[in-house]
Amino acid sequence: MHLMYFTEQPMSAYPKEEGDRYGYTALLFPNKFFDAAEGSRLYNERLEEYKLVEEVGYDGIMLNEHHTAPFCMQAKINICAAILGAITKRVKIVLLGNPLPIADNPVRLAEELAMIDMISKGRLVSGFVRGGGVESLQANANPAFNRERFEEAHDLIVKTWTTPGPWRWEGNHYQLRVVNPWALPLQKPHPRIWIPGVSSRETIVWAAQHRYPYIALNLPIEESKNVWKIYDQTARESGYEPGPAERGYLIRCHVAETEEKAIRNAREFMWMQGEFTGLTHPVWAAPSGYLGPWARRAMAELRAGYTHVRGANASLERQMQNLTLIAGTPKTVIEKLRIIMEETRPSILALYGNDGRINHEDSKTCIRLTGQEVLPALREIGKSLGLESPFDLNTPVSLAYSGAQAQKPAAGAAAAN
Repeated sequence: MHLMYFTEQPMSAYPKEEGDRYGYTALLFPNKFFDAAEGSRLYNERLEEYKLVEEVGYDGIMLNEHHTAPFCMQAKINICAAILGAITKRVKIVLLGNPLPIADNPVRLAEELAMIDMISKGRLVSGFVRGGGVESLQANANPAFNRERFEEAHDLIVKTWTTPGPWRWEGNHYQLRVVNPWALPLQKPHPRIWIPGVSSRETIVWAAQHRYPYIALNLPIEESKNVWKIYDQTARESGYEPGPAERGYLIRCHVAETEEKAIRNAREFMWMQGEFTGLTHPVWAAPSGYLGPWARRAMAELRAGYTHVRGANASLERQMQNLTLIAGTPKTVIEKLRIIMEETRPSILALYGNDGRINHEDSKTCIRLTGQEVLPALREIGKSLGLESPFDLNTPVSLAYSGAQAQKPAAGAAAAN
């Protein structure tokens, strides 16, 4: 298995009463409430936590990116990834991911990612996302072209990595006279590409057609099974038999010394969902043209009843019951994760350990207990279920520098061929 750690890197240090007053904390929530001193503290605490993640035995660190909202401080995912490339030695740096539709120049993005791959000596996993509706609005990118720009930017990046320049690109959304970068990835033909998502059918199908692992983000077990049905059917239509190596799962999971403390900290995960303050307006989350026809009715109903998004999600108790949020001592957590692994069979498992105002010491305790007790148990469970690491399967990937051992596998590398 590939076991990785994740946090949204929230900027929870803002006045709660102001979030209550506005009813949202995204896009138009005034940045006068941002506290740079607190931001500096939080960035540096998380870098310390990421170093601990490697020390205790995780296989990877997962990063993501959002904009104009305090629930995620990653304004540019590649900056933190470059830092991690220099301060860690072993863990994979998994970007899930760069929002392609707001990239004005995908070739420059390809260069940045190549630099990260070289700095980390071939440890980059370069995931791509469409980004939320808020990302399109804040970047002044037309939401109606979100998917088109995503797919064209992806194709341009992969060609940049794999086709010697100079050459010219004339697409529907990007036109470049010269593509000839002098920063290219260490991994050949290119770094692995993984695709995260919630349940958009179009994205699941696209990922399966490219044989990219799909990372289901905190879905209930039954809904994730529906995702794999779509993925598996598409994979077979595309000429290959899918397996656990194409399946990933992100689950919110907080570990503490006692059940009581774990559950108390688990309530902080509700912060992002708008229980404490409003999060966003549905028009901003899914502006016109952003989603496919499958979502139109649900969004219309949500907008018709909108006041603010608080209360739109299930209670903490309900989420713990349906295993979309796990909290407890190592023993409790292991048994609940066993159920998820047996039911969904992912070879890629991301544990989302921190949110809201969970403090630095409790975050480190969670990481340490997970590394000492939970990860070894999960590896044994994974072994019994045949959940081999995606890095040991699929298309071979090599490192470009002399004397490096070949890495295998790169799910998704075949797209460059």
